Amino acid sequence: MKLLSIENYPGKEYEALGLVKGTVVQSKNIGRDFMAGMKTIVGGEIKGYTEMLNEARQLATNRMVDEAAALGADAIIGVRYGSSAVMQGAAEVIAYGTAIKLL
Repeated sequence: MKLLSIENYPGKEYEALGLVKGTVVQSKNIGRDFMAGMKTIVGGEIKGYTEMLNEARQLATNRMVDEAAALGADAIIGVRYGSSAVMQGAAEVIAYGTAIKLL
C-alpha cells in the first residue's frame, strides 16, 4: 500500500474512504532504563530508546495499513505520526492518515 505524507495523490483521481489509524503503547525495559541512565551522564543518543520507538512506529504503521486494507483502500494520504508519554516508562505512538480508493 502506498503511504504519502502529502495531502493528495498527484495525478490520480480517488475517493476518500476516511480516517485510519494505528496505535501502540510500548514500555521500556529495565536493561534499556539502566543504559539510558548511564547515557544521561555522558550524553549522546540512547540507542535502546531509539530502537524501541522505531519498533513502535512500525507496529503503529502496520496497524494503520491493516485498517485501510479492511476498507479496500489503495493508499493512505496525509500520513502523520505522534507520540506521547502515557505513564511512567511507557510511550504511545500513533500513525494516522486518510485512506483512499483510486478511481
